[in-house]
Amino acid sequence: MKKVFIAITLFVLAVTAAAIFLMPNQQDQNKVDKLREKYSTKTKSSVDHSKFETLKKDFNTPQEVTAACNTCHTDRHTEVMNSSHWNWERQEYVKGRGIISIGKKNAINNFCIGVEGNEQSCAKCHIGFGMTDKTFTFTDQNNVDCLVCHDNTETYAKGNEMSGYPDPKLHLSNIAQHVGKPKRTNCGVCHFFGGGGNNVKHGDLEKSMFEPKKIVDVHMGTDGKNLQCVDCHTAEKHNILGKVYSLSSMNRDRSTCEQCHTESPHKSSVLNEHNVKVACQTCHIPVYAKVNSTKMEWDWSTAGKLKDGKPYEEDDADGNHTYLSIKGSFKWGKNLKPEYVWFNGNAQHYLLGDTISDTTKPLVLNKLLGSYNDRDSKIIPVKIHRAKQPYDPVNKMLIQPKLFASKTGEGALWKDFDWQRASEVGMKDVDLPFSGQIAFIRTEMYWPINHMVSQKDSTLKCIDCHTRTDSRIANLKDFYMPGRDYNKIVDYTGTGIILVTFLGIAIHGTLRFRSSKKRNIKK
Repeated sequence: MKKVFIAITLFVLAVTAAAIFLMPNQQDQNKVDKLREKYSTKTKSSVDHSKFETLKKDFNTPQEVTAACNTCHTDRHTEVMNSSHWNWERQEYVKGRGIISIGKKNAINNFCIGVEGNEQSCAKCHIGFGMTDKTFTFTDQNNVDCLVCHDNTETYAKGNEMSGYPDPKLHLSNIAQHVGKPKRTNCGVCHFFGGGGNNVKHGDLEKSMFEPKKIVDVHMGTDGKNLQCVDCHTAEKHNILGKVYSLSSMNRDRSTCEQCHTESPHKSSVLNEHNVKVACQTCHIPVYAKVNSTKMEWDWSTAGKLKDGKPYEEDDADGNHTYLSIKGSFKWGKNLKPEYVWFNGNAQHYLLGDTISDTTKPLVLNKLLGSYNDRDSKIIPVKIHRAKQPYDPVNKMLIQPKLFASKTGEGALWKDFDWQRASEVGMKDVDLPFSGQIAFIRTEMYWPINHMVSQKDSTLKCIDCHTRTDSRIANLKDFYMPGRDYNKIVDYTGTGIILVTFLGIAIHGTLRFRSSKKRNIKK
């Protein structure tokens, strides 16, 4: 009888605990319902630009379009010219450096290395016109490109290696008459193709995201809520919420999951407690590069090889470049598990001219800061892009080579295939010393994974992390995690507490039962 009673007691306790764990929270459900209502109806522009006479004329230059826009949208160009999209840099505080300007102008990456000296090519992804070199003026309002962000015909395109000017074949008048709120195509034409091709950089931002299904991204899926980039990356005075982590040092103006889903989005309080130290993306993006491969390794040291005196390329079965004479060798990956790091929103960066203290280990170009003991840190998923790129072994600094030129003989690697000359000209362009010696160093860049959010039934399970074998976060050793880590004292103590608790419950239940039975006998 006692055994039966104890078994029943334990069963009731288990059912009660499960009910509490899974019990829907009405407040959280109301939040979800409000989100669904908010994004169920798409806004439509109340202005028909095709009726404006000033936009019906033939435009000879894109600057004339900008001037026409400014006749109504006064001072909007000023807002744009105060944004990092325009300036390619922002003022930020960096520990050990103070307040500095940081951005594409001075932060080195391990893809195409840097924009200095290569502006004519890189400006294809600048929201302006006429950037041929570092003398480009960022103060001419007529060089602001309104159409690249506001074209709704989905036909506007920058020309290749044209300093940011649009393809001359475009019908600018028709495009100017059909403008509006930015679409995914406006954002994706640059952000999906950064680094010289589709999905080269991010891993979670690529051309499949123009029209994804829910299975690729639950938010942007065309068979679901069909969110646009600007639904999350909202803007105030043309300063857009959300910053590229690879070029951002301070934890401000971020676009986060919590701005819509709050800090406690789950029905289960236990899952919500995880949000203190685990970012939403960690569980909800179990894989990235779901549709097209992303570049994982880039070896610049093999660049420059020719066949019959001409540059050549080699591709894999999916059409991804595995070798290009102008860039070197590559490795790609698809349906990848992220790597995981602590991140508190702050980062450090290698900037042009920084000296390298230890050349025997990989140089991290954008170190994401954080640890378990940092109250602001959370575990986030990242893509780590690994490369070998040129550096000066005498001056111990990364080399910014001259890569692009419109013709041969100017020292550009992509035209002349001469590392020595490209390094000499490139370092002169950025006013840095060059010893004449070239070596190659391993580098790493961290790219937080924020997109390609999976559907609820495809998120990580507890066992993916809480396991002693193949834990997703096996590399994070600065804290104890049940199920993954083993400590005799902790495990025995925990087991003892559980046994004592159940024993106490059993004793208490038995005494209550006996007491009740005695009372019944007395009656």
